[in-house]
Amino acid sequence: MKITNAEFVISAVKPHQYPEDALPEVALAGRSNVGKSSLINKMIMRKNLARTSSQPGKTQQLNYYRINEQLYFVDFPGYGYARVSKTERQQWGVMIETFLKDREPLKLVLLVVDLRHAPSKDDQMMYDWLKHYEMPVCIVVTKADKLPRSKWDKHIKVVKETLQADPQDPVVLFSSETGKGRDELWQIILQKIDNNEETR
Repeated sequence: MKITNAEFVISAVKPHQYPEDALPEVALAGRSNVGKSSLINKMIMRKNLARTSSQPGKTQQLNYYRINEQLYFVDFPGYGYARVSKTERQQWGVMIETFLKDREPLKLVLLVVDLRHAPSKDDQMMYDWLKHYEMPVCIVVTKADKLPRSKWDKHIKVVKETLQADPQDPVVLFSSETGKGRDELWQIILQKIDNNEETR
């Protein structure tokens, strides 16, 4: 997909701050520092639109990025960071649960996991949450460049088995360094958006 325009719109905490133009939304969920910001930057071919942070758990809002006046990427706060207080974790949970249940323009959630490690209990919980709310999911397995190609299949199998992934949910191997998986992921996103628009 050719990106002609990409911009950061808002860091939203409350529902009244969410955009109201009804553009389709694609959310990104994953552990702190799993590479969601780098994924966004590679998808839109911009170096620093989504700021990568060396401080895990820093993002505690929903960050909205508008792409080509066509859709939004919504970057969820990273989860699983030990230094985040119990109260903050609870607030995060309420915010995300409300968003998943009530957000009409939300068309797809990208669950971002690291190829090098088996998904955590937080990853499993998030995936189960998404399935509970019957939310369309694409599992994006990042950092493919960090492992030799010969190990990719083995590690993807671990990801699928640990999450008990639904065979219907696409799995995309991705690298923010090389761009591997970018075209495939855009194809999935655009297909999901088009399908939703056709069924309105």
